[in-house]
Amino acid sequence: MTAYARPALLSDALALRAAGARVLAGGTDVYPLGVPRGDVLDLTAVAELRGIAVDGGLRIGAATTWTDLAEADLPEACAALQMAARMVGGRQVQNAGTIGGNLCNTSPAADGVPPLLVLAALVELASVRGIRQVPLAALLLGPRRVDLAADEVLVAVHIPGQALAGRSVFLKLGARAHLVISIASVAVRMVSVGGLVTDIAIAVGACSAVPQRLAAVERALLGQPLADLAGRVQANDVARAIGPIDDVRATAGYRVQAAVELVKRAVAL
Repeated sequence: MTAYARPALLSDALALRAAGARVLAGGTDVYPLGVPRGDVLDLTAVAELRGIAVDGGLRIGAATTWTDLAEADLPEACAALQMAARMVGGRQVQNAGTIGGNLCNTSPAADGVPPLLVLAALVELASVRGIRQVPLAALLLGPRRVDLAADEVLVAVHIPGQALAGRSVFLKLGARAHLVISIASVAVRMVSVGGLVTDIAIAVGACSAVPQRLAAVERALLGQPLADLAGRVQANDVARAIGPIDDVRATAGYRVQAAVELVKRAVAL
């Protein structure tokens, strides 16, 4: 028989997780695959896992919903994250789905990941053994593969204060305008002074096993005039960074073309 628990305290949740309970947050990725087997640990009542707090940077509880994110008063650097939040499924999914679930599901096409990568996000993982923080990029190992121990829970996403500078944008390409899984997605965060780029972060999603930062493209654009950025984006740099995949939605070659075009559009906005 499956047992269902919805504790209010993080300590109780961690004890249940250590006993083998399966984590449930919004359930928008879990239930389409069928009713969960085994004991279920619903995290949505744990106050420490909900909401957004300022702590020098930002702390986003892992059970914070996409609607909460989209409607929050956040710095302009978080615009890409809020744009992505408005594109994750329909309104019902946004009301239930959580940022932590999106990360732990580890889909290559997860729209929340590229905006968090350009914000240099760290993830906080907790268990009865203690707490650890790792960069988001280190958490994501591959499709449906995450560096999360069997007794751990993703508690929060942390964005450092220095990453809250500048402005950001998120663009995605799908088979239609709404309610669609990304074929390619791009997030860009940029800081400029006197018409020159002084800091830039670019990430591409849905094109590789896990979303990737484009370090070579970032280096090529750093220090350049804002008016000439799109022309300096090299397709080879994008292709090497993403290692494009083939699947039912698009070929690797198409994904490279799409990613290059989205990057050019994003840096020009």
